[in-house]
Amino acid sequence: MFGIAYLKTPPTTYVLHYKAGKVKREGKGLSFLYYRPTSTVVLVPMASADVPFVFNDVTADFQEVTVQGQLTYRVADPKKLAALLDFSVDGSGRHRSEDPGKLEERLIHVTQVLAQAVVGRLALRDALAASETLVREVSAGLRAAEAVTMLGLEPLALSILSVRPTPEMSRALEAEAREQLQREADSSIYARRNAAVEQERIIKESELNTELAVEAKKQEIREKKMAADIAVEQQRTALITRQVENDKQAADSRAYALEATLAPLRQADWKTLMAVSSGGGDPKLMIALAFRELAENAAKIGELNISPDLLKSLLGK
Repeated sequence: MFGIAYLKTPPTTYVLHYKAGKVKREGKGLSFLYYRPTSTVVLVPMASADVPFVFNDVTADFQEVTVQGQLTYRVADPKKLAALLDFSVDGSGRHRSEDPGKLEERLIHVTQVLAQAVVGRLALRDALAASETLVREVSAGLRAAEAVTMLGLEPLALSILSVRPTPEMSRALEAEAREQLQREADSSIYARRNAAVEQERIIKESELNTELAVEAKKQEIREKKMAADIAVEQQRTALITRQVENDKQAADSRAYALEATLAPLRQADWKTLMAVSSGGGDPKLMIALAFRELAENAAKIGELNISPDLLKSLLGK
C-alpha cells in the first residue's frame, strides 16, 4: 500500500537493505518495513546447501570415467558474495537475476577441474577405486581455491558416490573379473582336491604304518613264543641228557654190582656150580654129569658097555 512493504526473513537468510545506494540495515533474520520504490533488498541464503554433480573425466590411460557425487557448502561471507553476484529480490521475494543459480555451476566447475587433476594421473583400475583419494584431495583443493574463497563460500563436505567406466569398458572389466574369479574358484577346487588327496594319502600311510606295527608286534610275539619253545626244548634236552646220564650211571652201578657178584663165580668149576645150583640131589643131573665125564675121558676108556635096560631105567626115572 503506497509502495510500503513488509519483509520478514528466516535466521538462515542474510539481509542487505540498500537505500539511495547505501546500506540502511543488514543482518540475519530481519523483519522490517521499507519503501519499495526507493529500496533494494538483497537476500543471501546462508543455510548449508547440497549440490549433486555428475561429470566425465579421462584417466591416465585415456579411458573415460563418470564421477558422481555431492558437494555440501554454505555462505560464510554473504557481503562478499552479494558484492559479486546479484541476489536482489523483487516485491514477491524472487531473485531478479539468474546469478544465484549460476553459483552452483561455478562450484561444480571448480570441483570438476580438481577431480580431473586427480583422475588424470591414475590408470583406469586405480581411478575406479580412488573415491577416498578424490574426496581428500578435492576437498582440500576446494578450501584453497581462489574461485571459492573469493565468493565467500565454505565447502563443508564432499561425497564421491561412484566412479564408473563406460558401459563397454565396464563389461570388459566384468568379464575379466569374472574370469579371474573363475580361475580363483578353479584354483580353490584344485586345492581342495589336492588337500583331499593328501589327506587320503596320509590316511593310507597311517593305515599301512598301523598294519606294519601290527605285523611287527605279531612277529615279535612269534619270536618270543619261538624263543620260549626253544628254551623249553633246551630244558627238555638238558633233562633227557641228565636222565640218560643218570640211567647210564645206574646201569654202570648195576653192572659193577653184577660184575662184583659174578667175579668169584668165574673162578669156580662149572661142575661145582651145577651141583650147587641143583642142590646136589637130582639123580638125572648126576647121571648126566657122569656121562659127560665119560665123554670127556673117552680116550682113556678101553671099552664101556651100557645095556638098554640101564638106559631105559635111567630115562624112566
